[in-house]
Amino acid sequence: MAIASRVLETARIQLRPLTLDDAAGLHAAYGDAQVMRFWDGPPTADIAETAQRIGRSLAVSRKWHAAWGVVLKDTGELAGMVNYHTREPWNHRLTVGWILARPYWRQGLAREAMAALLDHCFTRLDTHRVEAEIEPENTASIRLAERLGFQREGVLRDRLLVAGS
Repeated sequence: MAIASRVLETARIQLRPLTLDDAAGLHAAYGDAQVMRFWDGPPTADIAETAQRIGRSLAVSRKWHAAWGVVLKDTGELAGMVNYHTREPWNHRLTVGWILARPYWRQGLAREAMAALLDHCFTRLDTHRVEAEIEPENTASIRLAERLGFQREGVLRDRLLVAGS
């Protein structure tokens, strides 16, 4: 399906559809407890488990969910991943997420990647509402979402229960 197979380009990065071959690079994020502390699952134990997580993502129809690797143009390094999920085409809405390995934090890469993904969602997927579900303690992602134009809604103590806590 063409809706998520597009490569998206910005000045510094290329967003390309995530593949199983990205497991080694993405394990730098998925295997890091500090990076995963606000994600929807515990850190993966090894590259094989990261590949399983990617495989589960790829098994979902791109109509409902799609993920892109965030690749630095100048080095070809995989910095992380952005995605949309919980897409409801009939309501013209979806939810987005992002994750970067620690060496790529605080460089504006997440903002650049998400701006490109949001543009894709609004222009190519006929989306009218985009949501980002962020843990209240994840202040960096909240600031990023606000810089991208998101507004806080609702009352939230926490959103996830990962590994019993």
